[in-house]
Amino acid sequence: MQLLMQRPSLSVFVFLQVLDVLTTLIGLHLGAGEASLFISRLMRVGLVPALMISKILAVILVVIAMRRYPRIVVMVNFWFAAVVTWNLALICAQGWRHLQS
Repeated sequence: MQLLMQRPSLSVFVFLQVLDVLTTLIGLHLGAGEASLFISRLMRVGLVPALMISKILAVILVVIAMRRYPRIVVMVNFWFAAVVTWNLALICAQGWRHLQS
């Protein structure tokens, strides 16, 4: 029964990772900066490779954490929901700036 309760959390996690990549790409295209020092340094290898590396690491860490602390996915989902919301706010702000100029 507990495994069934975790699946939606994993699905939401993967969905939020996709949204994070998409909103990051859009935000950077519009002129926003990358807030994460880790990602910004990783972007030296390229934008898309950096995002893919970070997402692969995120998935690996969540899979490892689920074995010992299965509820961690719920907390991580709240974090990435906040990150995606922040990205969307930056996209709106950058879009507004472009409309004003």
